[in-house]
Amino acid sequence: MKDILQQLEAQRQEARLGGGEKRIAAQHSKGKLTARERIELLLDEGSFEEFDMFVAHRCVDFGMQDSRPMGDGVVTGWGTINGRVVYVFSQDFTVMGGSVSETHAAKICKVMDMAIQNGAPVIGLNDSGGARIQEGVASLAAYGDVFQRNITASGVVPQISVIMGPCAGGAVYSPAMTDFIFMVKDSSYMFVTGPDVVKTVTNEHVTAEELGGALTHTRKSSVADAAFENDVEALIEVRRLVDLLPLNNREKPPVRPFFDDPARLEPSLDTLIPDNPNTPYDMKELILKLADEGDFYELQEEFAKNIITGFIRLEGRTVGVVANQPMVLAGCLDIDSSRKGARFVRFCDAFEIPILTLVDVPGFLPGTGQEYAGVIKHGAKLLYAYGEATVPKVTVITRKAYGGAYVVMASKHLRSDFNYAWPTAEIAVMGAKGAVEILYRSELGDADKTAAHIAEYEERFANPFVAAEKGFIDEVIMPQSTRKRVARAFASLRNKSDKMPWKKHDNIPL
Repeated sequence: MKDILQQLEAQRQEARLGGGEKRIAAQHSKGKLTARERIELLLDEGSFEEFDMFVAHRCVDFGMQDSRPMGDGVVTGWGTINGRVVYVFSQDFTVMGGSVSETHAAKICKVMDMAIQNGAPVIGLNDSGGARIQEGVASLAAYGDVFQRNITASGVVPQISVIMGPCAGGAVYSPAMTDFIFMVKDSSYMFVTGPDVVKTVTNEHVTAEELGGALTHTRKSSVADAAFENDVEALIEVRRLVDLLPLNNREKPPVRPFFDDPARLEPSLDTLIPDNPNTPYDMKELILKLADEGDFYELQEEFAKNIITGFIRLEGRTVGVVANQPMVLAGCLDIDSSRKGARFVRFCDAFEIPILTLVDVPGFLPGTGQEYAGVIKHGAKLLYAYGEATVPKVTVITRKAYGGAYVVMASKHLRSDFNYAWPTAEIAVMGAKGAVEILYRSELGDADKTAAHIAEYEERFANPFVAAEKGFIDEVIMPQSTRKRVARAFASLRNKSDKMPWKKHDNIPL
C-alpha cells in the first residue's frame, strides 16, 4: 500500500511540474506566472480541487507518441473566491506552448459543462500558442466544442477570460464570446492573423503588440475590458469583479456589508453643474459620491470615454452604472459609446443586476464618418438594450437630454422605473440656439429678436418641469439628495417582476 501511495505522489509531482523546471524558469523570466501559480493566486487558499490531472493526448502522428505529458497543457477544476464556487481552467504554456489538442479541449469542456449544470461562473486563464498542428482537424473540432459551450453558457453563468500570453487564430473566438476579457500589458496579445501573415497579405509592417496587444484592444478595438500591469494585478481584479456578480442567472448578486449611510447627503453636488451650459464637468465625481464608500469598478475605461460603464454598490448591493461623460465629446453618443453601453446593459439584464443611468447628453455625434459607419444601427443597439431590459432601472438627468438621445438613455418611454431630474436638467428636442434657427429662420438677421427667441425657448425648455408636467419625470430632486433618492428607489424595486412576450430569441440590430 505504501508503495502505491508513493507512486501516486510521484505521479502528482510530475504532473504539477508541467513542462519541467527549465520551461517553468523560462516562463518566470518573461515575468509570467505558471498555470498553477495563477490558480493559487486567483482562488481562496487551499480551495482548488483539480480534475483530470493525469489526462494525456492520444495523438500518434509526427512522433507525438513519444511525448505525452500529464495534464496535456491545461489545469482544470473548481475552487472558491471569497467562499463562492467558481470553475476555472488555466492553460500551461510550459507544455507544448499551451497548444490545444482534442483532450486539452475536452478538459475545458468538462469544467464548462459542470459550471452550467451547477450554476457557477467560468474563469479561463488563456496562455496558448493555438491549435496543436500535429492533430490537424481534430484540434479544430475541439475548438468548436469549446465555442459551443461558450454559447450555451452565455447569459446562464458569468464567463470571464484573462489573456495572460498569446491567444491567436481560432483561439480568440472563445474569449470573444465571454462576458469580460482582461489582458496583461506587454505579455499578452490577441489577433486572428499574426504579423507575418498580415505582412504577406496586405504588406503592412506591424508588431504583435501593435496588432493585438493590451493597449490596442482596450483603446481601439474594445475587444478587452481592461489591461493590467502584471499577472498578479489582473488576478486580483478578477477576484474583485467576481465579488460583484451573481453566480448564475437564477440568483441575485451578492449582498455585502456596507459602512456608508444610504441617506448620506452630498452638498457638493449642488454645485457640480457649471453655470455655463457648455462647460464640462466630470461625471465620475457624481458616480463616486453615489457609491457605497466611493468604490467604483469601471469597465472599458480606455474605450469610448464619452460614456462610462461599471459597477457600484448601493446598500451593499451591486448596481450597474451607465453615464454620459461631458468631459469627452460633450457627452455625445456615437457608434463606439452606443456599442459599449448596449453590451453592458445587456449583461446587467441577463444577470438581474439593476441599472442606474446618469444622463447629460446633447445628442448623437453628427458627421459623415458616423453616418457612413452606421450610427443609426449602432445607436439602435443601445436603445434596444434599454427597451428589452426588465431589471430595475433608475435614471437621473443632470443637465442636457436632447433629441433622440434623451429617449435612448433609459427614458420613461423605455420602461424605466424611476426617472429623476436635477433642477439644472434641460429636456428638449434640441438646444435653444438650434431650435430658434429652425423656428424663426426668417428673423435670423435681427440679433435682438433672435436673442429674445433664444431666451424664450430656454425659459420654456431649459428646465425639467415641462417633462415633469407630462409625467415623463417622476420627481425633480435636489442634487445633494441623489444618493438617498436612488438608494430608496432601488430598495423599492427589489421584488420587481417584468417580462417580454414569449419569443425564441430577439433580433437586436447587430
